[in-house]
Amino acid sequence: MSQRDTLFRHLAILQMLPRSPHSLSTTTIEMRLVEQGYTMTSRSIQRDLEKLADHFPLECNKGGKPFKWCFVANYNSDLPALDTVTALTLVLAEEAVRGLLPKVAMDKISYKFQSARKHLDGLQGNDFSQWSRKVRAIPNGKSLIPAEIKATIWEGLTDALLNHYAVDVDYLSRLKGELKRYTLHPLGLVTRDSSSYLLATVNDHDDVRQFALHRFRSVTESVSLYRAQPDFDVQRYIDQGAFGFPMEDEPIRLVARIDSTVAWLLSETPLSKDQSLSEPDTQGWVQLEATVPNDQQTRWWVMGFGANIDVIEPLAWREHILEQARSIVGRA
Repeated sequence: MSQRDTLFRHLAILQMLPRSPHSLSTTTIEMRLVEQGYTMTSRSIQRDLEKLADHFPLECNKGGKPFKWCFVANYNSDLPALDTVTALTLVLAEEAVRGLLPKVAMDKISYKFQSARKHLDGLQGNDFSQWSRKVRAIPNGKSLIPAEIKATIWEGLTDALLNHYAVDVDYLSRLKGELKRYTLHPLGLVTRDSSSYLLATVNDHDDVRQFALHRFRSVTESVSLYRAQPDFDVQRYIDQGAFGFPMEDEPIRLVARIDSTVAWLLSETPLSKDQSLSEPDTQGWVQLEATVPNDQQTRWWVMGFGANIDVIEPLAWREHILEQARSIVGRA
């Protein structure tokens, strides 16, 4: 047998081996090699595996016969074959992120999802083979089609973010509808609903701004020195209400009367850690009290329940909701 044939046989063996704690017996490896056109004995396969173990982090369980082989659990490579649980997890993950990540990002990892579906579909006679058709992840609310982002824009911005350099960009202003030229210093990337945003400082300013990736028209590496902010933390930035369209920095106390359907929802998935719900009154209304961010995002969420919620405090929220209701009635 030529060295070329031996090389491809070794690659075939490595590609089918899973990570620990999953493993394959030498007899199973032999059967799979036969399916790929290789004819070998279990003893020959055992010798191959012992040779490969000199160069790859392989483990052999010799507690029984036939011996079982696998990669060590923490080995980071695309070589180990997918196990069923990992394949199912990837199928679920694809469902969850398809409506969040831009197409260019999904394209980068689509082969992983395809491999997972192929693995599950190939499990004939096993219930797992139908899971990819029986399981779906849906968003909480109306899901929009992700905004289209050019591959060159995605790659240019993410490379600048990861490698810490400034970029010169042409950006379409949403308010004025015209192209603006900026030098950006990338600090973070956030996907929110169906859009992705670059967090960056602009030119010589220190305040962090948000830029929708689908509004970039060009990205090139800048000659300007990158202005880092070592203390910047994306999670802290989000927690401070940056993506909730804050009206004030301090949270507010929300007091409202809610019907039984909303009360049931919030009893299972609370609005805040200090949330309290009263017993229903004679008409079935429950009093809700919770500390929430004073931002438009939370107020929009409250308004989404329509007549099923009656806001008592804060008074500014109540007046705003009533004003919106009068405006709708006035157009009827």
